This record gives sequence, C-alpha cells and structure tokens, in this order.
Amino acid sequence: MPLFAANLTLLFTEVAFLDRFAAAAEAGFTAVEFLFPYAHSPEAIAERLARHGLTLALFNLPPGDWAAGERGLAALPDRFADLQAGVETGLAYAAATGAARLHLMAGLADPRDPEARAAYRRAVAWTAERLAREGLDLVIEPINGRNMPGYFLDDFEAAADLIRDLALPNLKLQFDLYHCQILHGDVTTRLRALMPMIGHVQTASVPDRHEPGTGEMSDAFLFSELDRLAYAGFIGCEYNPVADTASGLGWFAPYRADQIAYRKI
Repeated sequence: MPLFAANLTLLFTEVAFLDRFAAAAEAGFTAVEFLFPYAHSPEAIAERLARHGLTLALFNLPPGDWAAGERGLAALPDRFADLQAGVETGLAYAAATGAARLHLMAGLADPRDPEARAAYRRAVAWTAERLAREGLDLVIEPINGRNMPGYFLDDFEAAADLIRDLALPNLKLQFDLYHCQILHGDVTTRLRALMPMIGHVQTASVPDRHEPGTGEMSDAFLFSELDRLAYAGFIGCEYNPVADTASGLGWFAPYRADQIAYRKI
C-alpha cells in the first residue's frame, strides 16, 4: 500500500502555507513534507500537524541564503560553522513536529574538486552523527543539473558509495524517481539495488515535473514496485501541478482510501 506525503511547498499553493495542511488532509493525505519550515515557528507547524492528524515525513535542513542562490552548505569548505548552526535550528523543528528524517542539501560546487569532496564528506558524517543522538535519520539526495545547475551531488552511485563508505546506520538515500530518471534512467533496477539504503522516496512525472502519470515513466508501476520491495516509508509528492492542485489529483484517487485507512490504524 503506497503511502503519499503532499509536498506543501509545491502543492496546494492556492492557499497560504499554514492553510495547506488542512487542504492536504481534506484531499486524503496522511502525511506532508516541505522544503523549509523556517518562515514559521516550530509551534505553528506542530499545531497544524496535530490539528489535521498529519505526519511530517521530511523537511530540509537550512540551505544557506536560498534567496541569494545558495542551495545547501555541505560541500562548501568555508561554511561548516554555518552548517552546524543550521543543523541545530533544524533539530528544534524536528523536536517540535516529530519529523523522523531530515535532508541535508549539498550546495553548488564541482564534484571533482577535492576540497568540496572533503567538505561534503565531513559535513555528512558530522550531521548524521549529530542527528543520531536525537534518534533521527539523515537523507542525502542526488539532484539533476537541469533543475539545479551546478549542484554538487548529481549522481546516485556517488551518493550510494558515500553511504556505504561512511557506514552510519542513520545515513540514508533520498531516492527521487524524477531525478533518477533524468540523471540515469533504469529507475526500477536502481530501486531494487539501492532499496536497503533508501530512507525516503519522492515522485514527479518526467520531463515536466507535473502530476504522476502524465509523463514518460509508468508511475503506477513504480509505486507497485515499491510495495513489492517492502518499502514502508512515504512517497513525497514533489511535483508542480498543471493547474490547481485539487483538479490534478485524479492519479491519487485509487490510493486515497488506503491513506485514510492508514490514518485510522
């Protein structure tokens, strides 16, 4: 039974952010995720989750100055102290909201640069160990260069190699079906090979990042494959609706009853 988390940064943008929790619950979602919660207090986020019976599946640790173009700090050698401070901020939100996993963005850097590689390894190891003390998982996500030019972590095998090498039990792979298809293709084979280290899954259609089922991938097949592989987490719906969110939820209709049943367990 695939369980889906509505990404409130991209979905239900017809209403203000704090009102999107109600919209997601009304649509039948049992969980939500978002890029960043930091414009609102931890208490405000926690209250909306509790009011609407929602689980917070995932959010990102602070990425630096997003408005100025920063996309994470982990691979930037001179920003380690800023990264450490950001992790503490993220942990305060996780404690308030019950989030069990956080995503660390790598930043814009050349993956061939030895200083960037060393900085990234250090940042990932330190952050995973810090989160482990709070009982949380850390996930890292390869992102394609078409959507985020210059992103340091742009290869699934590189991410998997680092996870294997560090061998930290709470360090996991964030497997975005959309990014994998653009970067490598052969999504099903990679899912099967990497499932033991996958901590979170996200989805969107390829090539236009719209609703599942509107592009070149068989999204329904991949959702069934995740069931066959006994993936027990949420699938984050990180797509851009073609029109308003509600009118594009036809793909979700076959799964809606299962989400509601899960909420009642």
